[in-house]
Amino acid sequence: MGRFFEFINDPVRAAAELSNSSIPAHAPQPSLIKLNANESAYGPSPKAMAAVREALTSGHLYPDDACWALREGLAAKHGVQAEQILISNGTTALLGSIARTLLRPGLNAVTSECSFISYPVVTQAAGAELVTAPLRDGGYDLDAILGRINPSTRIVFLANPNNPTGTLVEAASVDRFLDRLPGHVILVLDEAYCDYAEYFARKRRATYSRSLEYVRNGRNVVLLRTFSKAHGLAGLRVGYGIAPAELTTYLARAQDVFAVSAMAQAAALAALEDEQHVQYAVENNAQQVECMQHELANLGFQPLPTWANFLAFDVKQDARDCARRLRREGVLVRPLAAWGAPTFIRVTVGKREQNQSLLQALRKILG
Repeated sequence: MGRFFEFINDPVRAAAELSNSSIPAHAPQPSLIKLNANESAYGPSPKAMAAVREALTSGHLYPDDACWALREGLAAKHGVQAEQILISNGTTALLGSIARTLLRPGLNAVTSECSFISYPVVTQAAGAELVTAPLRDGGYDLDAILGRINPSTRIVFLANPNNPTGTLVEAASVDRFLDRLPGHVILVLDEAYCDYAEYFARKRRATYSRSLEYVRNGRNVVLLRTFSKAHGLAGLRVGYGIAPAELTTYLARAQDVFAVSAMAQAAALAALEDEQHVQYAVENNAQQVECMQHELANLGFQPLPTWANFLAFDVKQDARDCARRLRREGVLVRPLAAWGAPTFIRVTVGKREQNQSLLQALRKILG
């Protein structure tokens, strides 16, 4: 127990325990192959890099706090009004704004077990309770989530695809779920991995999402997306939400001033226009996913079906110990003990050379 523990309020103590459980014990080392954070293996768009260099010439000026150019670009792409869009310092920051705006002590949010680690963190930091429903076939059980909702519920968090399992809820199921959602609840539909999911859905002849239709129709939905994944801008921290304009106005009041840097705004706007780069990233990811699923099966593992740029699988042993041994072999992966899955690890699907290094390390530690 530290020197300042008694100064800290209960919600922050609870949130700190959760967030600390997912933080690596060691600082990252450049020599390690980093397959633990679901970053794009294919980097940012060259257009985005050029935009950052240009924006640096005005680095002595504060950024546009309203992010108008980026909001207008996103509005045009998604067929919504710019007033319906809120830009944030990554979607994790936006989740915090949502929780601070909609939750308070005595209220709750509902989600699935083994979902995005920030949901309990932001909920408990707001003094509210996070209620979880069990998984079904490694993914969300929407009926079970509906059964957990009560008069004190204000938010349902639904990550689609889910992180860390990579599983998907198809559009028709979300349609039915939203139709049954009580009017006092807002669905936060987290589509951080939407670019990968859309590509897989086309190949697998599935319907991924009708989330934009929900927003256009004024439903109780906040849609979250990010430039951290397929666009390759994780280090610049740009996420955004799309929701009814009245709600985005309230959420904006819970954000920090100048939350998104000028460089990040410029890079995101340029990345938005470079559809070819995103296509390159998702196509190559899909090819490597197929290869990795085959190779892992040959090693005796059964990865959960993924719609994203990572794979989760049961290593049939203590996942933290497995991750430590893989680290000694030069590869970082994410053990899922903090998510309630003590024998599972999650691995980012990288480029072929990175993936082969992981497979070689797994073979070595398995003997």
